[in-house]
Amino acid sequence: MAYIKIERQNFFHNLSQFLSKTGSKESIGIVLKDNAYGHGLELMAKLSSEFGLTQAVVRTYDEAKEIKKYFEQILVLGDKAIIDDKCSFTLNSLDDIKIAQKGSTVELKVDTGMHRNGISMSQLEEALTLIRDRDLNLKGIMTHNRSADELSSELFWQQKSFEDVRDRVGEFGFKDIRFHSYNSATSLRLGCSDEDMIRLGIGAYGYSELPKIYDSLNLKPVLSLWARKISTRVLKKGERVGYGGTFIAPREMIVSTYDLGYGDGWMRSSTMKPFVTAEGLSILGRVSMDYISLESSKDEVCIVGNALFAGRQIGTISYEIMTQLSEGMDREVV
Repeated sequence: MAYIKIERQNFFHNLSQFLSKTGSKESIGIVLKDNAYGHGLELMAKLSSEFGLTQAVVRTYDEAKEIKKYFEQILVLGDKAIIDDKCSFTLNSLDDIKIAQKGSTVELKVDTGMHRNGISMSQLEEALTLIRDRDLNLKGIMTHNRSADELSSELFWQQKSFEDVRDRVGEFGFKDIRFHSYNSATSLRLGCSDEDMIRLGIGAYGYSELPKIYDSLNLKPVLSLWARKISTRVLKKGERVGYGGTFIAPREMIVSTYDLGYGDGWMRSSTMKPFVTAEGLSILGRVSMDYISLESSKDEVCIVGNALFAGRQIGTISYEIMTQLSEGMDREVV
């Protein structure tokens, strides 16, 4: 099976870049959901802890349980709130409040314009009353910005709406509440020193999806995807490769099969327009479940060195390239 290399120093470099904006490691919540964006959940939790981060953000309680030993606090985005000594749980709706275990630590998400999850701003007082009546420990108030990575002013009216939420929560009498709305894109665009916590996802892994007009940090890709040679043959001019024989050799050429396919999370659709690897090699013919073919005799080749560039070839984003890679792949730290 193909494998993944994780560049420790690149990861630490990226974290240091954001640390220069927050001024505090305790203000960075490293987002490790969905197998740490494909990088490996426990592996990246361990590296985050080595760097000195104390907070993490995950999707499920199962993910949280796997990495609890590495962090002081973990925010769970998508599970029912229960009592746990390290975890706080996101409340995305009034129903989430009603089913939360009494005494659990929670963080209320308010919809300030993304219209995906979170209570509406008009429900804020009702939600705060329910939280108090159900004896829940309200730790934080949060929202999510829908267009921070786009050339628009939408980020600023969402931030203004969140300021209104902050004021109304204060008027309601809750104290010592943390407020957080910064994802990676927001953290790249705005100053972070006054934010209680930034939820640092894609930026930590080396990517900014912001238009070039915005100033950005110097980020380095953490993940690279590698494939190993299975077999090699010499093709004569006119011979075809793979299912359907969609690639026809234009000349005599040395072609090898490598151990990467859509069973590993690589896209079959990447051969609709031949994908060019990080080493400049085009995938020949169709991607199989377990194999691709390249004009090469090297023992191993780098398929993806920069997921942003890879995604642009296929018409997608760096997130999708990385998160769909199989959890079963070996991941080694270099």
